[in-house]
Amino acid sequence: MKVSIIIPVYMNAPSLYETYIQVVSVIKNYNYEIIFINDGSSDNSLKELLKIKKCDERVKVIDLTRNFGQVSAIYAGFEYATGDFVVNISADLQDSPSLITEMIKKWKEGYKVVACTRIAREDSFFSKLVSLIFYKIINNFMKNMPKGGFDYFLLDKIVYKKMISLNERNSFMQGDILWFGYKPFFIKYKRKERKYGKSQWTLSKKIKYFIDGVFNTSYLPIRIASFLGLIIASTGFVYSIIVVFFWAFRRTPFSGYTPIMMVLLIFFGLLMIMLGIIGEYIWRIYDEVRKRPKFIIKNLF
Repeated sequence: MKVSIIIPVYMNAPSLYETYIQVVSVIKNYNYEIIFINDGSSDNSLKELLKIKKCDERVKVIDLTRNFGQVSAIYAGFEYATGDFVVNISADLQDSPSLITEMIKKWKEGYKVVACTRIAREDSFFSKLVSLIFYKIINNFMKNMPKGGFDYFLLDKIVYKKMISLNERNSFMQGDILWFGYKPFFIKYKRKERKYGKSQWTLSKKIKYFIDGVFNTSYLPIRIASFLGLIIASTGFVYSIIVVFFWAFRRTPFSGYTPIMMVLLIFFGLLMIMLGIIGEYIWRIYDEVRKRPKFIIKNLF
């Protein structure tokens, strides 16, 4: 049995050595490999990773040309993993490596997907609120998605190889993992407070991930656009009948600049929303058609 640990790295220089030490203390009795993916870090992350590699030949370092995002970095780890299963864990020590033992135990029991889902997190109120709203919405589309979501997980070789075969851009990894249909086992845990550095999970990245999650797990956005279009068309039809009816009796139902502008602003506002939703789908189609790689590797160590 071989364990592959995947650790995406972006601006995590201060925590990397301690992360390595804690992970190794858990898996030292197994045949293992640790794959660090440097996702375009501009700090000393790569130097720290190369120091770690000098101490342990079972450490692999994948250095990407630029920042492609956490999901792409994880996929790079999948590509170069050789283990019977992979464990994805963050490099900031907010996820306790001690849970790997329990995850491996469940894998031995036959589970192809084992994930640690957050029941509490020592983060800011805003981060907690955004996470709560996001997973509440996603849970309406995917009933087997845990309310706290999951970023810390174990995948059997069968699953992570299938993940590679999907080859989709703008993917929602958590949804893709559950989409395969393998029965998951969820381990509940409390996420720790960040000790080192500042989170690079910015608001813009959260919004992007939220949009990916909604568009990749549901047809709701395009159906909302269709529903709004039906409402606008129906409202316009009824309004036209009312105008003609009053005109026939020489009575004008509305007059003046204000009501006309209200109707125009509301209807054109809704049309812009619908065009934005359609544009989002068209952009995703275009991005898929280009077939650009998820990541580009600069160096392998």
